[in-house]
Amino acid sequence: MPGTIIDYVKEYGHIPFSEAEVNDVDSLVLSQFSYMKFDGMVPGLFDNKPSVTLQDIYFHPEYENLYADVRYEEENRALFEAMLESTRFNDMRVNCYINIIEEEWETQFSAITCILGDGSLYIVYRGTDESIVGWKEDFNMAYLSPVPGQAYSVKYLNIVTGFLKKDFYVGGHSKGGNLAIYAAMNCNKKVQDRIIKVYSMDGPGFRPETLKKGDFEAIADRTVKILPHSSLVGMIFEQNMDYLVVDSKGFGLAQHDPYTWLTENGSFLYIDDITQYQKFMDQTMNEFILGLEKEELQIFVDTMYQVISASQADNLIDFVADWKKSVGGIIEAMKEVAPETREMMKRFAKELFQLVGQRMKAEIKLLAKNNEKGNKTDE
Repeated sequence: MPGTIIDYVKEYGHIPFSEAEVNDVDSLVLSQFSYMKFDGMVPGLFDNKPSVTLQDIYFHPEYENLYADVRYEEENRALFEAMLESTRFNDMRVNCYINIIEEEWETQFSAITCILGDGSLYIVYRGTDESIVGWKEDFNMAYLSPVPGQAYSVKYLNIVTGFLKKDFYVGGHSKGGNLAIYAAMNCNKKVQDRIIKVYSMDGPGFRPETLKKGDFEAIADRTVKILPHSSLVGMIFEQNMDYLVVDSKGFGLAQHDPYTWLTENGSFLYIDDITQYQKFMDQTMNEFILGLEKEELQIFVDTMYQVISASQADNLIDFVADWKKSVGGIIEAMKEVAPETREMMKRFAKELFQLVGQRMKAEIKLLAKNNEKGNKTDE
């Protein structure tokens, strides 16, 4: 029966990395592990202190702070405890933790380095956390490159691999996957040569000009991108990069949650491709975004952030917890938006609906044509 990454660790955690190297599911385990709050428990990037084990974290006085992100509190606790009890992860050491949230620079960046039982390294970037500013940085990627988090990711990779000379994996979930690829294709050449694999777990892609600037071809054959079957986030700016598709017990956007991805027999439960409807919607959204001027995109993103910030919540947890106050603040803020900006946002919505209609008509014509060909073949 299919299970989750927690079930995977429980069922296959008796196999050490010395007997079975890092696989796709391990990558998602470590990517989700990076969402935990290690502040004060794991040495910082420049602390020059010994690495710590999961046992050290478990017995730390501030251990409960590990689960401060209530979005994943129950699942993260179960995952950490399963890792702690497993042979595969319980001797893993972690170090070089960094966690930066800079509202002024619209930056949320976090990373941690895992030293696995076989001595190999897995450098993992945290995806978008619960902070509002973290989501703003994600939207900034629509028109700005590099965003501060991407620039930090390259520096982090070069610094850590200067401390630790082993070959390494690098990966992350969501924005963390985008940062992993960005860092891998822009890091020092000698560092790039030591990369074993790069993992992007439902991470957004890049604007075409960003891929051209980076040396993606140098890492293309070592890059693994994995998406759930109704992926939205991972298909943003998708540039024909090869990807694998995993089945999920989630619905729609909920499939972005790593705990909905299904595993079976020590691997992901892979399927052929993302759904045709989702592919249609993803392609339409990408065509729409890339068709806008960057200046227009910036105004749109900045206006949405201004409006959401009026809720006075600095994270999604508070935003949802007091949603009446949050929505009230947003409604009031919309009244303050300049009339010409409101008109521009209305135009965006109209253009998007028109594009969806045009593409849908084209899809229906193509489907009818293919059916007609199929009928003639049958005759």
